[in-house]
Amino acid sequence: MVAFGKRLKERQIQEWQEYYINYKLMKKKVKQYAHQIEVGALDRRQIEKIVLFLLEQQGLLASKLTKLREQHDALEEHPQISKITELRETYRGVGYDLLKLLYFVEMNAIGLRKILKKFDKRFRYRFTDYYVKTRANHPYSQLQQVFKHVGLGAVVGAVSRNLHELQDRQGSYLSIYDSPSLPLQDPVVDSIKAAVDRLTHSTNFLNFMAQHALIMQEELPAPVEQHIDEEKYHFLSLLLNLANTFLYMVNTYIIVPTADNYSMSLGAAATVCGIVIGAMAVAQVFSSVYFSAWSNRSYFRPLIFSSIVLFVGNTMYALAYDLNSLIVLLLGRLFCGFGSARAVNRRYISDCVPLKIRMQASAGFVSASALGMACGPALAGILQTNFKIYKLTFNAVTLPGWVMAVAWLVYLVQLLIYFMLKYAMEILLSESSVVTTYYFSWSTSTVAIFLACLGLTVLPVNIVVGSYISNMFEDRYF
Repeated sequence: MVAFGKRLKERQIQEWQEYYINYKLMKKKVKQYAHQIEVGALDRRQIEKIVLFLLEQQGLLASKLTKLREQHDALEEHPQISKITELRETYRGVGYDLLKLLYFVEMNAIGLRKILKKFDKRFRYRFTDYYVKTRANHPYSQLQQVFKHVGLGAVVGAVSRNLHELQDRQGSYLSIYDSPSLPLQDPVVDSIKAAVDRLTHSTNFLNFMAQHALIMQEELPAPVEQHIDEEKYHFLSLLLNLANTFLYMVNTYIIVPTADNYSMSLGAAATVCGIVIGAMAVAQVFSSVYFSAWSNRSYFRPLIFSSIVLFVGNTMYALAYDLNSLIVLLLGRLFCGFGSARAVNRRYISDCVPLKIRMQASAGFVSASALGMACGPALAGILQTNFKIYKLTFNAVTLPGWVMAVAWLVYLVQLLIYFMLKYAMEILLSESSVVTTYYFSWSTSTVAIFLACLGLTVLPVNIVVGSYISNMFEDRYF
C-alpha cells in the first residue's frame, strides 16, 4: 500500500505514539543496511518494544478486570440496580481500552509484515518464510505475541462474559410493565469481536488467493467507530457472481479441443483456431472498460446484459457450422468476449461483501475461475456425438456452443429470480398460485411441486458452501 508510513502516523493513538513501530526509520534502515546484519538487531528491538508495551497494557487491563470482578462478586450478595448499571459502564470503558489495544496490535502487525516484504524485494529471496519459521515457533518467541495474541483473547473473553452476566442480571429486576424483550448484545462487545476478526483475518492464509484475484483490500484497520454496512450484501447474489465467473471460464476454454476441427470444417486453415480462441480475450479488453463504469451504478443490469450477450454469442458460434460462415463463428466469439462481466464480479466482492468474509469470497472467485478452466476442456471431451434436429447440426464442434447457450439461459433465469430481489422473491412465493392459475391453468399440485423445486434449488448450495467449502481453507497465523 502506497504511503503507509503517512497513514500510520495519521491513525496513531496519540498517547501511545512512542510505542508504535517506527516504520519510517525501519524502512530507511532496510535501504541503508540491506547487506548488513545490524538490521536484524534493530528489528528485534522494535518487536521487543512493541511486545513489552503490549504485555504492560495487558497487565493493566487484567488488573482493572480483577478489581471489577471483586465489585461484581459484592453485588451478587447485595444487588443494587444503580450499582449494576455503573459497573456495566466501567466494564464498557475497559472494553474501549481493549479496542485501542487491538487496534495498536493490528497496526504494528501490518507494519512488520510490510517490512518483511521489503526484505524479500531487496534480497530477491523469500526471507519472510525463513524469518517466521525460525522465530515464530521458538519457545521464547516475541513474534508470537504480535501474531497469535493469545493473552488478548483471555481479556476479550473476560470483558464479553462479564458484560453479558451484568446485562442478564439487570434484566432480572425489570417489572412486567417494562416492555420485556430478549437482551441485546452490548455494542462494545460487537466492536471487540469485529476487531478480533480483523486481527485474525489480517494473518489469514486466504490473503494469498485474494492477491491472485486482483481484488483490492484496505490493509489498514478501520477506525473503532466505523461499522460495516452489510445491507448491500446478499449471499445468493455472491453465489451468482461466482457462478458467472465459473461459466465464463468454462465458456472460454470449452472450444479449445475442437477449435481447429471447426475452422477446417468451414474451409479455413487449422491455425485459424488461434484467432477463434483469442477473439474472446481481445473483446474482453473492451468489455472490462464499460462494465467497470456500469458497475458504479448497478450490479444487476450488467450481469443481465452479460448473460444475454453470451447467450447470443454462443448461439452464433453454434449456428456458424450450418451457415458455413467463418465470419459468424468469429462474431460469436467476439460477442462472448463482449459479455465478460469479470470486472463486475470483482467489484461486487470488493464493495458489497463484508470484510470478515471478503477473503473467503475472493478465494471463491479464484477457485471458480480455476475450476472453470479445468471443466471447459473436460466438458468438450464428453460432447462427442453427432445428430440433427430439423436443420440444426449437433456434433463435437457445435455442441460446446449449444451447451453454453443453454447454460447462460438457465443462469439468466436464476439471476432474475435471486439476485438482490428479496422482496420480489416473497411476491413470487405469495402470488404464485394466483399467477400460475390465471396464466398457465396450473393445478394446486403443480404449483406445490413448482414451489418445492424452487426451494430445493437453494438448499444444496447453502449446505455445500456453508458446511464444506468454508472448511476447506485452514486459518494461518502469518
